[in-house]
Amino acid sequence: MTNADQLLTRITQQPGVCGGRPCIRGMRIRVMDILQMLAEGVSEDEILADFPDLEREDIRASLVFASRRASHGEVAA
Repeated sequence: MTNADQLLTRITQQPGVCGGRPCIRGMRIRVMDILQMLAEGVSEDEILADFPDLEREDIRASLVFASRRASHGEVAA
């Protein structure tokens, strides 16, 4: 298992948690929220300070998750 694959084990999806959207380790912290904060220029240190249950590896896992989703091709109808 690669390091990226290990990081992805931190991403969970459960029907009753955040509407089934990808979250961090079963918490109600969505991957998309972390990605949006990063896109807005919020630093990793600021995110970790605001969400004390998060770990730096959770942020990296979110980036791996997004990169893998972006690499999937879509078929135009």
